[in-house]
Amino acid sequence: MKLFTTTLSVLSSILLFSCNNGSSTNEAEIKDTTTTAPVETKVEKPAFQPFKVVVIQHKVNNFQKAHDGYFKRDSLLRAYGLTHFSMGRLQKDSNTIFIIDKVEDVDKSRAFFKDEKVKATMKKAGVHSDPGYTYAEIIRYNEPASSSPYRLAVTHHVKDFSAWLQAFDSKAADRTANGMNEMAVARNFDDSNTVSVLFAITDTAKAKARMASPEVKKIMADAGVDTPPAIRWYKEVE
Repeated sequence: MKLFTTTLSVLSSILLFSCNNGSSTNEAEIKDTTTTAPVETKVEKPAFQPFKVVVIQHKVNNFQKAHDGYFKRDSLLRAYGLTHFSMGRLQKDSNTIFIIDKVEDVDKSRAFFKDEKVKATMKKAGVHSDPGYTYAEIIRYNEPASSSPYRLAVTHHVKDFSAWLQAFDSKAADRTANGMNEMAVARNFDDSNTVSVLFAITDTAKAKARMASPEVKKIMADAGVDTPPAIRWYKEVE
């Protein structure tokens, strides 16, 4: 009887050990076959911050000479808090150049452009007319979705900026349908009701027809535009 009891105890221990081992193995197998889905990291685009710019119009004798002799001197600009942003050539006259530089300090940049050495450098590089300078703050900016280098800049005065902006935004789909994609909206430093809008052009023929239409003239008037718009068609080269 004692032998039977001992044998039964041993068998029970073996069975219990075997059951425990089987459970561990199955759990291990389940763990091994379970994969953890990768966690997607959503990268949020930084919020847009308005920035100051100076828009400069030059008339040059030879674009390449002016570019190499003056326009590409980034180190000279940076010393006065200026950073090159873009460069364009007027479509009607490719020797009329538009430069947009970011500005850290407006007074410092104005001093730079008044410097006699800077004026001499411009003249030597072939800038043969007095440059026109316009300071503004870009309050909205979108990277162009199209690779097209063609641009349209429209500047005018408005009676009430908020009313104008609301009317302008309501026609965004119409402009896009006519090859005009908004890139930037800027307000003049000296008169915040003088507004400039920059468009990336995907269809020049449609865009020009749109800008010349009586409908657009009425839209502008209804939105409170109270001066004739200055319109510039140009090609961005940098």
